[in-house]
Amino acid sequence: MSDGPAETLSPALPTAVEEATAQLLHACCDARLKIATAESCTGGLLASLLTDVEGASHAFERGFVVYSEESKCELLGIARDQIDACGAVSRDVAIAMAQGAVDRSTADIALAITGYAGPTADGGEEGLVHFACARKHRGTANRVAHFGPIGRGPTRIEAIKIALEMMLDAVRAA
Repeated sequence: MSDGPAETLSPALPTAVEEATAQLLHACCDARLKIATAESCTGGLLASLLTDVEGASHAFERGFVVYSEESKCELLGIARDQIDACGAVSRDVAIAMAQGAVDRSTADIALAITGYAGPTADGGEEGLVHFACARKHRGTANRVAHFGPIGRGPTRIEAIKIALEMMLDAVRAA
């Protein structure tokens, strides 16, 4: 296994993110765990990052990019009335996304991200991001972050940092 940084996204990422990604993937390989992602506001950035570390990307099982409400329902099995009641950017939907990703994959751990990376037309809080990390046959952890109006790119990078931390915590909780 190579311990080198991610290649594809490397120029745009802080070194700490690359290092955390490699650490997570190597921990998954060592523990023989597979991971999946369910991403909305990060648009697949996390999944892409998890496939960039040479020699360790086999720990990544699959990614769901579920940007629309319809895709959250169709791909992850979230009930439409739950999204209507809570909103697509909510704690409950993040948890349902993570659990849906575990249920609809062979992954042991799934991380979900839903939020507003930039300004919203519907009055949502710019920079609000909900996270959930589900571990098969165990509980689901959740977090919320209020990044504020720092921009789409910076919000996504900050969200990736939290996502990697939550997944590493789930791996270590073996």
